[in-house]
Amino acid sequence: MTQLLNPINVDALPESDDYAPVPAGKYPAMITEVELKDTKAGTGQYLKLRLDIIGAEQSGRVVFTNINIRNPNPKAEEIAAQQLGQLCKAIGVTGQLTDTEQLINGICQIKITVKDDPQYGPSNEVKGFYPTSTTGSQASAPKQAAAVDNRPAFLRAKDEQHQDDIPF
Repeated sequence: MTQLLNPINVDALPESDDYAPVPAGKYPAMITEVELKDTKAGTGQYLKLRLDIIGAEQSGRVVFTNINIRNPNPKAEEIAAQQLGQLCKAIGVTGQLTDTEQLINGICQIKITVKDDPQYGPSNEVKGFYPTSTTGSQASAPKQAAAVDNRPAFLRAKDEQHQDDIPF
């Protein structure tokens, strides 16, 4: 136990609404963290992104979003591929995505909505990623042909490695 040198009057401390959701709208944001995590069920994986809002309005606020990149449900993987594609185009990542580090410090516009959860109250959801004026040239870049497997290459490569483990 550590004794405080100056007592703190807890009743006099100001209350903060820092946890109030960011108002719905579009905001410039930078990706500051990306973590590959397993789903609770252990049957899939997702990218957990931390997005720091930059610029004048709501600057310094942080929102999180998940992109479910591996899932037993093909529709969930299809949606994730669309989200990841939109994000990569918005921040100017082209070619192959081989490492989550390629997303770090990416800047884009994010569309935020406010979801009112009966159990947890209002919270933010990221509903889209769009180029900023500095990455706007990527928006008109020609699309590359999609592979049959719409998942990112680094996920397909991981599956191909496991195929070698099958005894014949």
